[in-house]
Amino acid sequence: METTARFDCRHFIGDRPCQWGGRCEGCEHYSPMGRRILIVKLAAAGDVLRTTAILPPLKRKHEDSHITWVTDATALPLLRLNPYLDRVMPFGFPAYVELSGQWFDEVICLDKEPRAAAFADAMRAETRRGYGLTEHGTVRPLDEGARYDFELGLCNERKFHENARSAPDIFCDVAGVEASGEPYLLVLPEDSLEYARDFLSRFDLKETLIGLNVGAGGVFANKAWSVEGYAELARLIASEFDGVAIVLGGPDDRDRMNRVVELAGGAAIDGGTHALLDFAAIVAHVDALVTGDTMALHMAVAEGVPVVALFGPTVPQEIELYGRGRKVVTPADCAPCYRRTCEVAPNCMEQLPVETVMSALRETLDEGE
Repeated sequence: METTARFDCRHFIGDRPCQWGGRCEGCEHYSPMGRRILIVKLAAAGDVLRTTAILPPLKRKHEDSHITWVTDATALPLLRLNPYLDRVMPFGFPAYVELSGQWFDEVICLDKEPRAAAFADAMRAETRRGYGLTEHGTVRPLDEGARYDFELGLCNERKFHENARSAPDIFCDVAGVEASGEPYLLVLPEDSLEYARDFLSRFDLKETLIGLNVGAGGVFANKAWSVEGYAELARLIASEFDGVAIVLGGPDDRDRMNRVVELAGGAAIDGGTHALLDFAAIVAHVDALVTGDTMALHMAVAEGVPVVALFGPTVPQEIELYGRGRKVVTPADCAPCYRRTCEVAPNCMEQLPVETVMSALRETLDEGE
């Protein structure tokens, strides 16, 4: 039986009318999908967020494209309202079943891990970019665009010292687009913004509010600055700016947060722990954020919040601040290292002087005036 349904319309749902509720035939809102693109980037959440830097140039290259992004469930909230994406799906068997029955003009795998590469390889597509899986179950670059990124991961000297390119710039090569220099975006729902306003209204805030994100995850050793350094910085913020520091972190950072608040002696307030997007909304309200190389850093960058980024074991040149903030890099000779354990004392992050961090914060705030 013939039907007037326009299956290629980006608004078509199938089991119910679209938002306009009328007939497909002659609909003024008909919008054909154009080039169908599937992006596979699963983890980690902060890395997923900064990888969205590929979307503005990708959409310019293929203006009428329909873009689907598959990611781990933990990163889904960071992508749901991205204006460049038409569909966001959690990685797993349901996504595999649904997407493997479709046809894509282009599949882009941005992850150098087997599960992502295998998922991308299983999709039907005309063009493939990024990474695929070898017959040995290992990841391989599919083209020259991914080769530079791939080889960075094979050589510490090249990654730590020779490379001067930022990660967003490299991601664009992998995706086959020209880097535009546009910051990546995090669009927050209104309920999270309202949550943050309500939470912050409970405090007697000064004119200047500085976020101190004191956690840094547990993957790399010594990725977080010392609690003593953060506490002393909070006291300097109170005395110099007549401001207040709000101590931020995730559920696993609770002990560090408590310690910083205690050592700050009234110069810092406890920012609490929150759901992912509520946390991001609080970050969006600070005048500047002092943080290690963490997801909070990428949230701030995506929200246009100035950042003072502290680096020890990880690579500072890969982080793009888009001219909003400063990087403070350890003087330790052994950094960066990406080590999981470390016995060096004082460690690389403990070698960051409070005065240097404060100077970077001062310059960052002056630029924002």
